[in-house]
Amino acid sequence: MSIFFASNHRSLPRRSFLRGAGVSLALPMLDAMRPAFAAATPAEIPRRMIAIQTNMGILPQFFFPEKAGRDYVLTPYLEKLAAVRDAFTVFSGTSHPGVDGGHAAEKCFITGTPHPERGGFRNGISLDQYVAERIGNQTRHPSLVIASSFEGGSQSFTRTGAKIPAENSPHKLFQKLFAAGKPEEVAATIESMKQGQSLLDFVGGQSRRLNQRLSAPDRQRMDEYCTAVRDLEQRLVTAEGWEHKPKPVVKATPPVDNTDQKAFAQRMRLFFDVIKLALDTDSTRTVSFFVDAYPIHGLTHHGNRSKELGELRGIEDAQFVALGRFLESLKTTDEGGRSLLDSTMVLYGTCMGSASSHSNVNLPVLLAGGGFKHGQHLAFDTKNNYPLTNLFVSMLQRLGIETDEFSTGKGTFRGLEMA
Repeated sequence: MSIFFASNHRSLPRRSFLRGAGVSLALPMLDAMRPAFAAATPAEIPRRMIAIQTNMGILPQFFFPEKAGRDYVLTPYLEKLAAVRDAFTVFSGTSHPGVDGGHAAEKCFITGTPHPERGGFRNGISLDQYVAERIGNQTRHPSLVIASSFEGGSQSFTRTGAKIPAENSPHKLFQKLFAAGKPEEVAATIESMKQGQSLLDFVGGQSRRLNQRLSAPDRQRMDEYCTAVRDLEQRLVTAEGWEHKPKPVVKATPPVDNTDQKAFAQRMRLFFDVIKLALDTDSTRTVSFFVDAYPIHGLTHHGNRSKELGELRGIEDAQFVALGRFLESLKTTDEGGRSLLDSTMVLYGTCMGSASSHSNVNLPVLLAGGGFKHGQHLAFDTKNNYPLTNLFVSMLQRLGIETDEFSTGKGTFRGLEMA
């Protein structure tokens, strides 16, 4: 087991790892890495992007603010993000030109390719893979393609229009990021985790030696990182344990709809926690997360009935609570003098403005972080929508990718300025 240091004994290489049998733990950004990491000026800290789609719509009456500008009143859903109000921009009156077909539009949320419902449709490259082609070689994982679906859902597509399979297990995603080595070593490591041993136990000696060389702020940063790893390990093992336990046998009639909002939100939180660790260790800079809400499909056709609306709102509330918690965790994580949220764009939205009517216009969408001037509601014409694909052009440019267009987007997004 070993850890490699820069030739300058006072500094660490940016890509330092703690290694053990079947384990490779990347280190978070530390002050000790600054001399080795391009003088650690804020402008040179890596920029990242996360694209999140929930595919069954978002109730617009609880999402869109009434007033445009910076002094808008937070709506019920956006109240869940109140702690980071100044770090996101909410949009109304936007959609993808030509993207229609109701549910078929879910495959085009981050491609923008028109008319997905037509015969012979061929999708274009998704935003995350466009980014991965250009900067993916700078990290161990060019991109992470994730989905909460058990049915093979994904929103990521190659340049030839082929769907990229998504990882749908938080536990397996964690293993992919942090378990390394020969197959038998990885298997032994995973079994040890199930028995209560942490990955950190495999690299304990290295970690202690490293801490002796770190400053007090860096030791605190390492302690926070290790605490997050241990906490997530315990919750992943617990969640997996329930999957293997037999379910009780009952004689009651099964419910019509799956409205277990607690389990739905828990799954999102587990994925968000793994994603946060991936960003924190610079394991990847591009993430696509497809939140498959198909189990609540029946509720989206609520017919304005109060019972169904109440259940659906509760489930969507839980999604925004999970999102708010994730954004706060990024905001409170320091990376070389600025927060992890400052260097990470988080796109969150849906392919349908109204799932009840299968409308694909006026999409509920927001963008958080990434170094833009946020804290506003940018309102466009709700009937003649502004191209959402223009937002993708702005996001690409913020990543340092030189382009003036993406898909149907032929310019940057109006009203969204860089900080």
